[in-house]
Amino acid sequence: MKAVFLDFATMGDGLDLTHLETLFSDLTCHDVTADHEIADRIRDAEFVFTNKVRLTDALLEAAPKLRYIGLTATGTDNIDLESARRNNIAVANIRAYCTESVVEHVIGVLLMLTHNLHRYDASVKAGKWQQADQFCMLTYPIRQLSNMTLGIIGYGDLGQGVADAARALGMTVIVSARPGSAEVPAGRIALHDLQTTADVISLHCPLTDQTRNLVDRDFLEKMRPGAILINAARGALVDAEALAEALQSGQIAGAAIDVLAEEPPLAGNPLLDFAGENLIMTPHIAWATDQARQNAIDQLAAGVAAFLRDERRK
Repeated sequence: MKAVFLDFATMGDGLDLTHLETLFSDLTCHDVTADHEIADRIRDAEFVFTNKVRLTDALLEAAPKLRYIGLTATGTDNIDLESARRNNIAVANIRAYCTESVVEHVIGVLLMLTHNLHRYDASVKAGKWQQADQFCMLTYPIRQLSNMTLGIIGYGDLGQGVADAARALGMTVIVSARPGSAEVPAGRIALHDLQTTADVISLHCPLTDQTRNLVDRDFLEKMRPGAILINAARGALVDAEALAEALQSGQIAGAAIDVLAEEPPLAGNPLLDFAGENLIMTPHIAWATDQARQNAIDQLAAGVAAFLRDERRK
């Protein structure tokens, strides 16, 4: 069987491919595949693996041997699923492979912002502790998580994992009803109530027509003074210009942003130009601990093995 991985470089270095390699007599891993190279690379393949490469109807129609597309991501929006069904091509994503990684990232940046760790680190490196009059410096406020309420939007594996970690730290956790839905299930609260109640809002929902630019000027205006926003989900959930303005004006206390609407942000982004200390920017790494990346590869191999055994994944 012939298999090809189109964008292996997206998974980073140091991964063990043994489980995947044992399944194929011919497996080729390309670090990067440009748009004009896709058709040629998948034409004779039975199995195609990708993270972010877009596989359109025209590309799938031109790959008559293709039986299976394996994604090293939870999303399937880069695959024409209708074309895959029509051409009898199985499409499999991976699930819950990076929950611990994302949870640790969210709690980490939350501690940075509430304890002002990045500011204190910069102060020490600038020699200000050596010039202090007291044994400690209390230049910046330090907020205790156990006195704070965390609001979660999106309560799948990642949202639930963050909620569990927050409760373990003594935080009160509230969960929003699904954005765009008029129904408020038991155990949830309406989105507008979450906005005005939460000290911290963490986004874990998918990008849909209802959630695109969910966090806009109106949303930010309704957040509590001193509130913090964390986005480790999808960049387009947040209006970047509105967030930059809210951070600049002090409308909210801080934000931690791991994702942008365009990645890499070749066309720029207002948040990249923001110089304030109340914004933490990371380059889409919340998912990417060594273990999580290996989990992704192992789940990819397990999905293929189940397909070859004609087993339906549970």
